[in-house]
Amino acid sequence: MHPALGYIRVAAAAPRLHVGAVRRNAAAVLELARQAEARGAVLAVFPELCLTAYTCGDLFHQSALLDAAEQGLDQVRRASAELSCLLTVGLPVRHEGRLFNCAAVVQGGRILGVVPKQYLPAYNEYYEPRWFSPADSATLETVRLCGESVPFGADLLFESEETPEFAFGLELCEDLWAPIPPSSRLALGGALLLLNPSVSNELVAKAEYRRELVRQQSARCLAAYIYVSAGFGESTTDLVFGGHTLIAESGVLLAEGPRFQTGPSLTVTDVDAAFLLHERRHNMTFSAAVGHELRSSGSSPNASGQLRRVPFSGPAGDARPADLLRRVNPCPFVPADPEKRRERCEEIFSIQSIGLATRLAHTGGKKVLIGLSGGLDSTLALLVAVEAFRRLDLEISGIHAVTMPGFGTTDRTRRNVDRLCACLAVRLEEVDIRPVCRRHFRDIGHDGKTPDIAFENVQARERTQVLMDKANMLGALVVGTGDLSELALGWCTYNGDHMSMYAVNAGVPKTLVRYLIEYVADRRVHEARDVLRDILDTPISPELLPPDSKGEIAQKTEDTLGPYELHDFFLYQTVRRGAPPDKILALACRAFEDRYDRAAIRGWLAVFLRRFFAQQFKRSCLPDGPKVGSVALSPRGDWRMPSDALPDEWLERLPPT
Repeated sequence: MHPALGYIRVAAAAPRLHVGAVRRNAAAVLELARQAEARGAVLAVFPELCLTAYTCGDLFHQSALLDAAEQGLDQVRRASAELSCLLTVGLPVRHEGRLFNCAAVVQGGRILGVVPKQYLPAYNEYYEPRWFSPADSATLETVRLCGESVPFGADLLFESEETPEFAFGLELCEDLWAPIPPSSRLALGGALLLLNPSVSNELVAKAEYRRELVRQQSARCLAAYIYVSAGFGESTTDLVFGGHTLIAESGVLLAEGPRFQTGPSLTVTDVDAAFLLHERRHNMTFSAAVGHELRSSGSSPNASGQLRRVPFSGPAGDARPADLLRRVNPCPFVPADPEKRRERCEEIFSIQSIGLATRLAHTGGKKVLIGLSGGLDSTLALLVAVEAFRRLDLEISGIHAVTMPGFGTTDRTRRNVDRLCACLAVRLEEVDIRPVCRRHFRDIGHDGKTPDIAFENVQARERTQVLMDKANMLGALVVGTGDLSELALGWCTYNGDHMSMYAVNAGVPKTLVRYLIEYVADRRVHEARDVLRDILDTPISPELLPPDSKGEIAQKTEDTLGPYELHDFFLYQTVRRGAPPDKILALACRAFEDRYDRAAIRGWLAVFLRRFFAQQFKRSCLPDGPKVGSVALSPRGDWRMPSDALPDEWLERLPPT
């Protein structure tokens, strides 16, 4: 496992099988194993009973097949001496006078352990109890195979000696369908990777059900789940098997192989072990479940006893950014698929509007006040307010908008405010703050010309004062407009636009604000579509410094702070995934390789880290606002950070250019 990245490369391998032809199946397994290792995989999972094929039926009662299966395992074992990759292969195993459906873990010429299946299907075309016994019926903890005595049981946890966090456990096929799958207990015992050698027939809509099971179990266990089902070559007397391969990570499907191939199928990807460990440390529900399992566990080796740890040699690989076999999403807050993006926007817009509607209903308020600048954030806040009023059946006349031209206001933004309010039938009032700001400059001894922080913040605080005082006059609630990205960077004036009575955008990152406005323009307020498009095309700016000689916006936020798409990426990786700066830099260079060079990314990442730490004091006293996604910075909820924390250790982890 690469120390900076923490990825483990795994493979789900479905060879072409031949029913009952063990030597041919073993050769097919080894051929795919060599391909998996050539692609850098350190672990390859093969289907259930892949050495014999699953559909042997009463041939499982024949000693000729069982002898051949053990010889096939020995064939794989001996050949594995030339491989560093761990292999899991399925076969029937004789033990204590019974037969068990098992997966053997093989590495470096050794059989590390054998895991029997716990839950045997006995319905429809499957009737495994006709041939096999369940795992918990075994009493001995070892089995004699290929001349060795090896660990045997459903309680085996395989753990790397060099990289202890590289630990995995196995369950077989139907085990996943149980109310409490064995993998749940394995995860609580420390298994970061859960393997499922399976055989699952294809029926209409079954693939989606299977896919959802795998995804959900990986989420529930905060683990990577590697699933592989047998495919071409299994008997099609009554059923067809598609060779479904799935690899999921904490609820996200990372990779899926094609079904119904006439040849072998190999699906390889990298799972983020460091992220999974972060999730487990961070998730108190998981920690509590670990404690409960430790308190309630018994002593039976194959039922509810303590797990037995089986060591193996070898690190978890060395996946580097340029080699990663998974996509690094440059816009983690924005779904790439248009339909999913529309669904995401619809849900977020509903959360925002219901949040505001609930606050109004609770306070008995029927009026809100919003300061409009003609920019993205205040536009979204107004759209949310309109939707909240619609949900409460309140008169739109209860929405009051104020535009407050300052020294940087341009004709374009001022004109768009007028057009937007006209389209939405929202009353608009103008309060020119420039005269009072000039008076204030004189009062505090400022020349009124130097474009410093005071020059900017005087305007921001004056606008907030107008809003608060006007709200008192109207009996209205001031709706905040600042977004999540601005909060992360502290790009707001303390006790200026930093403050409101309810901040509807506080959970929405800047990269998503644009799509939310597009969604509303296309789906909700067609009459405002043209002006909303122009607002979307307007450069992001606080408009606190004078326009250029052409009357255009001169103060562009991203020229000072850096691109918001980078900062949202940094925010997501830092807060949601707990990634250190060196990993974030490596991933950002991969995600944005066609847009920014390494030096630029590193420079903006340093800006992000310094501002994120330095500006916590603003986040420590945020007004209420709805959380909408997995990243939130409310001091009352997801993010509790001291305002005096220093970024030294994080900056130290930032590699040189």
